[in-house]
Amino acid sequence: MNFDGGFGSQPGSESHAGQIYCCVGALAVVGALYHVDADTLGWWLCERQLPSGGLNGRPEKLPDVCYSWWVLASLKIIDRIHWIDKDKLTSFILACQDEETGGIADRPGDLVDPFHTLFGIAGLSLVGHQDIKPVNPVFCMPEASLTKLKVKPILLT
Repeated sequence: MNFDGGFGSQPGSESHAGQIYCCVGALAVVGALYHVDADTLGWWLCERQLPSGGLNGRPEKLPDVCYSWWVLASLKIIDRIHWIDKDKLTSFILACQDEETGGIADRPGDLVDPFHTLFGIAGLSLVGHQDIKPVNPVFCMPEASLTKLKVKPILLT
């Protein structure tokens, strides 16, 4: 773990939201979230929100819809999702949607793709968007499917 509470691709390397999600998700699966400093990590993750409402993966980078998943899922797992401005993020994600195809791009005006569409929809689920069913923050699967399979990872509360 880094001084900022995050994780990089190797010990001591720059924290990155995608890597943080992988590490925090793995710790949730094995029941070891006690290794995480939730407040320090939550602060770093919340600092990823930019004036546009979108999120980036590390400091000084542009917002990208995929971080709606990586950052929000991590915040949900460590019980700090309420630290994000959900309305601004929702507006950013919806601004990235193509009105003709319905897909979602990385940023407003860019081409849509399946990767950003999945993570945009999953991000909308995590902020509680009324038209989207709940998605599990650890597995990026519908909660209903995991309940049916009797899979329940442990999250911080």
